[in-house]
Amino acid sequence: MPDPALAGDRSQKARALSFALVFILFAAALLSLAIGASGTSLWDALIGLANGEALSARDRIVLLDIRLPRTVMGMLVGAALAVSGAVMQGLFRNPLADPGLVGVSAGAGLGAIVAIVLGGLLPATVAAMFGYYLVSVAAFVGGWLSTILLYKVSTRRGRTSVATMLLAGIALGALAGALQGVLVYIADDAQLRTLTFWGMGSLAGATWTKVIAAAPLILLALAIVPFLARGLNALALGEAAASHIGISVQRLKNTAILMVAGAVGAAVAVAGGIGFIGIVVPHLLRLMVGPDHRYLLVNSALLGAALLLIADVISRVIIAPAELPIGIVTATLGGPFFLWILLRQRGLLDM
Repeated sequence: MPDPALAGDRSQKARALSFALVFILFAAALLSLAIGASGTSLWDALIGLANGEALSARDRIVLLDIRLPRTVMGMLVGAALAVSGAVMQGLFRNPLADPGLVGVSAGAGLGAIVAIVLGGLLPATVAAMFGYYLVSVAAFVGGWLSTILLYKVSTRRGRTSVATMLLAGIALGALAGALQGVLVYIADDAQLRTLTFWGMGSLAGATWTKVIAAAPLILLALAIVPFLARGLNALALGEAAASHIGISVQRLKNTAILMVAGAVGAAVAVAGGIGFIGIVVPHLLRLMVGPDHRYLLVNSALLGAALLLIADVISRVIIAPAELPIGIVTATLGGPFFLWILLRQRGLLDM
């Protein structure tokens, strides 16, 4: 049995980390608002407001209509991906699990590619109805449909098999990848360019309309997450042990899967494919403050939001005035870092 004193120390460390991450997230948000291709200065605008001066029309557009929705979207997407990763790792009892295992990312990617390549075949009235947001809507629908299919395959007699879900997720991901390959093969040059940039992820297209569309699902998922903490902690002991202490394991699985599908589907729909946040953030926090989901889930949301904002800032400045897709930044930073973690912990991961 763990020493209560040590458990208390770890809890205090986790709470202290939460306060530190709030400060880091606030600093990252200010940095995101301050940096951009235009010459608009956040600090000059704040000083002017403090002196009673109104924002100029240019500063209002740049700060409030371009940078602020991008910052808010970055926080929402980063939090959604990181928390979903933490939930999936707890559900599968595997620190290497990530949201892609439930097929949301593959389904969303397929939906987006279908919209990009075949969107021109839609009736004019339907295309006009969705307009600029056709790809986002298709990505979200694709993510949800793949999740529903995966859930149907892995559920039998009212019980969902996590092992079957894992294998079915891999199979559906491969099938979605094959269909994506067919669509990429028939795409023209302009569509291929759009597919390439969407697949690498970006916050450059952030608008208040996209934020408002994605925020309800992501915020609802983040609000539900704290209620999963006790069940995920119990699930670490095994499904039978969790059931014996009063956890409704099937309801926990249903809620977790729907939460991940909604949050990741919304995130992928508005930002494209952004990797490594969902797997690196919870794993890093588990090494720092332990596996207690009461702290792991909250800290994952904070660190995921902060890291994605920092990656977005890097993507804006590294080849300025052009922008590097944020998925490249997260993969370049997250890949070697995660490999380093695995090399340090490989003794613990050996089966």
